[in-house]
Amino acid sequence: MYYKSVQDDIAAGLPLAINIFIKLREDILRGKLKNGEKLTEQRICNEYNVSRTPVREAFRLLEQEGLITMIPNRGAFVTGFSEQDVADMYDMRKVYEVLAFEWAVERITPEEMADIKNSYELMEFYTHKKEYAKSAEQNIHFHELIYKASHNRLLTQVLTSYQYYTKQIQYSDDANYDHMNDVLEEHYEILQSLENKDIKRGIAIVKKHLEGSKIRAGYGGFESKDYDF
Repeated sequence: MYYKSVQDDIAAGLPLAINIFIKLREDILRGKLKNGEKLTEQRICNEYNVSRTPVREAFRLLEQEGLITMIPNRGAFVTGFSEQDVADMYDMRKVYEVLAFEWAVERITPEEMADIKNSYELMEFYTHKKEYAKSAEQNIHFHELIYKASHNRLLTQVLTSYQYYTKQIQYSDDANYDHMNDVLEEHYEILQSLENKDIKRGIAIVKKHLEGSKIRAGYGGFESKDYDF
């Protein structure tokens, strides 16, 4: 998969430095840029046909996220995530998703419930049509709607970030969709628990779903700790 040009993104209204940051972040998370690889300002300037100023700002943002390390007099080096880092991320996401579900049960509005149900129905539709990329998009949207229904901005930001990272890391042009029916069933059970305000059942299903996601992504062999609230 190759990206459209930075200039196209600028036309869409995003700042130049942010676009470069997003593209480099995706390259790191998807493994196109390898751990330990050196990044030079000139290389990135040439690749995206931009000046040094936005590249330096993009490097600063990448360093803030822990994706590169800036070494004085040597330059920028890709840090990325280890397999243990990713496994831990799935476990942290599980903890926060449980909390988001609990708060959503307490705080969700009828309109938000309708949006979540609609997202599930679209996921079901695309899964049955074997349009798995579109189904996967609704998978992400379904979770984001639950985060929003928790009515906690910080929790929503944290979970959106975790979901982005885990989805990018497991991204593949030849993605394996063998488990889409299982994933659909898990979402149905989450939806039912939310509609019935069944917190105990919902927590169990959310944990099962995130544990399954971790295994399906290939990180099931790493030790994890379960948490109860």
